[in-house]
Amino acid sequence: MSERAEPGELEVAVAAARAAGQYIRSRWGSPLSISYKGAVDLVSEVDTAAERIVVEALASRFPRDGIVAEEGSERQGQSGRRWFVDPLDGTTNFLHGHPHFSVSIGLVDDDGPLVAVVYAPVFGWTFCAERGRGATLDGRPLAVSAVKQLGQGLLATGFPYDRWTNPDNNVHRVAHLLRRCQGIRRAGSAALDLAYVAAGWLDGYWEDRLKPWDLAAGVLLVREAGGVVTGLRGEVVAFPDRAVTASNGILHQELVRVLEEAPALTVG
Repeated sequence: MSERAEPGELEVAVAAARAAGQYIRSRWGSPLSISYKGAVDLVSEVDTAAERIVVEALASRFPRDGIVAEEGSERQGQSGRRWFVDPLDGTTNFLHGHPHFSVSIGLVDDDGPLVAVVYAPVFGWTFCAERGRGATLDGRPLAVSAVKQLGQGLLATGFPYDRWTNPDNNVHRVAHLLRRCQGIRRAGSAALDLAYVAAGWLDGYWEDRLKPWDLAAGVLLVREAGGVVTGLRGEVVAFPDRAVTASNGILHQELVRVLEEAPALTVG
């Protein structure tokens, strides 16, 4: 049975995200130790330290919940609920001095995302949502845009970490959509892209080969702001954990259709 968040869950998540974000902000622009998880997948000591801040806060307050975090922190839990944590979504931006990065925390149960917090440390923005209670930005209610046609829509997307080796790297979809919308942005933080759809600053977003911690918070933000989130091909899912299409809902079918129309890449 679907349940609302217990009192204190959102507050704890907000406090944890802000604490991690303040630490990240303090290290922004300072010399760092960097390693590679893949050819273009970076990680630094800031990611792991920020994750520790969030995980310790959640584990101490909700010891029965599971936790899955990007840099390896994991606990099974007994409640059937899991916190998905991306301690620094947009690491590449952060390491290059680009301000577009965030802390993303989402609580998920059997019915999908339940609590969401996305905190942007440089901008000081806190996006929040609870299932059935709406979404907010710094306490102000959020609502998706009213754009009705894809040709008038501002979209966002991202590219997978294996884009150097995998021919399905989203380039063909971007090329196809560029001629059919007002513009496409690639900013480097899936959590913030989804938050921007919720705020009405973007009209649609799609991306493939994401991780659950990229999506747990952002999916709920969009839905609670009145938008629609599905799989990449428009399939209805409680919690997409790999591919996602999000929009204001009005142009969702058109966005999905045009994405499917993108000509496949010819390999070889």
